[in-house]
Amino acid sequence: MSGKLILVGTPIGNLSDFSPRAAEALAQADFIAAEDTRVTVKLLNHFGIKKPLVSYFEHNKTARGPELCARMENGETCALVTDAGMPAISDPGELLVEQCAERGIPVFVVPGPSAVVSALAVSGLPTGRFTFEGFLSVNKKTRREHLEELRDERRTMVFYEAPHKLAGTLKDLLATFGDRRISLVRELTKIHEEVIRTTLAEAAERYADGSARGEFVLVVEGAEKTEEPQPEEDAVALARGYLAEGLSVSEAAKRAASETGRRKGEIYRELARGEE
Repeated sequence: MSGKLILVGTPIGNLSDFSPRAAEALAQADFIAAEDTRVTVKLLNHFGIKKPLVSYFEHNKTARGPELCARMENGETCALVTDAGMPAISDPGELLVEQCAERGIPVFVVPGPSAVVSALAVSGLPTGRFTFEGFLSVNKKTRREHLEELRDERRTMVFYEAPHKLAGTLKDLLATFGDRRISLVRELTKIHEEVIRTTLAEAAERYADGSARGEFVLVVEGAEKTEEPQPEEDAVALARGYLAEGLSVSEAAKRAASETGRRKGEIYRELARGEE
């Protein structure tokens, strides 16, 4: 008889957000795979749950995954939790779900708190379409490439960031995106929960001294929609009209470029070719 994997969302700060169904899932599981067993045991003690704990985190996930899958294939139910929020979202549990899917082990989910969605909801920025980017790399080259890929992203962007890295991240965001709106959501569901709705320039200045405290979710405004340039042939036709009105090739190309968004040089070359 095959067992199963149950993803159980845990509180991101306030224990009152732990649902009765989540508590039941942990109580009925044969064992619990936890990112940090020291954190999870506090949650279990609070709700009077006693279950065997197995550590499952970034640095042991490759080796530990097959072990957990083998136990589930022998009929056991594994409940997977992370320290806070939904397991498998920006979390090592992503690999375990993939391994279960490959082996045909059923995977179920008990929804719980999510810092991504919660921060987005209170940000005051557009929520219809968004992209979750997680933590930016500490490697400068990788981080720069990541941000460059997002320069023209029109959807609202959500990032996670630790307080000691916040100043540098805000500086990099400003340098890449320019001065856009940002909501800094700090310490979600905790006593000092705070939402700071400002701009990247103001935020970078505010935290430049490294004074940030608490965990942050950064919700950044997407790029503005830019007008698509007209097709080159339309721009050239417009420029030829200006030629007919008596403008020089250079002036005709310049005016057509400004009105269509095409490059003056490419219009000029087409006009010059026609004059040969």
